[in-house]
Amino acid sequence: MANEHYFSSTPESDLKLRTIHATIAGIERELVTSNGIFSPAHIDAGTQVLLSNVPAPPPGGNLLDLGCGWGPMALTLALESPHATVWAIDVNERALDLVRANAEKLSIPNINAVLPQDVPEDITFMSIWSNPPIRVGKTELHNILETWLPRLEMDADAWLVVQRNLGSDSLHRWMESAFPDDFTFSRAAISKGYRLLRAHKRATEAS
Repeated sequence: MANEHYFSSTPESDLKLRTIHATIAGIERELVTSNGIFSPAHIDAGTQVLLSNVPAPPPGGNLLDLGCGWGPMALTLALESPHATVWAIDVNERALDLVRANAEKLSIPNINAVLPQDVPEDITFMSIWSNPPIRVGKTELHNILETWLPRLEMDADAWLVVQRNLGSDSLHRWMESAFPDDFTFSRAAISKGYRLLRAHKRATEAS
């Protein structure tokens, strides 16, 4: 994987599936991962911080896992909100295949694992969970957030977990300056060197 990253669209390395055990929605489950994706051996520390600190997701509507990897957040959302539709998006097609495989393995029917461009443009989200791909660089990261955060429904939240030494505080400041006044941003939790940032889209008087 010398020139391959987990945010590659089609990993060049030969697929090597592996079975792991991880706690999803409070129960240890058998799941499948592979090489060529982010954190294939376990749920990474940042995702664990988000899952340990985020409030329960809305019971219905459309929910988004932004940068889903093999699916720990999407699977959690779908199991905790079985009447919601969970959109798991990633640019890594191998990761999307794994989300689908894990959803089938756990008999979860309410996950759509798709490329970003395959989410219908008229869909808005009751909540967004994300361990965003910081290593893609600031320009691309800002573009990702400017694309998806505006698709929150009114009075809804996005939850982003970012490592402090990878720029969580500067990202927080950038969001406060880059987004319109109907957004507020706050630090919801600090744990294990990570910040859990909350982006809230306020309902405006006109709405």
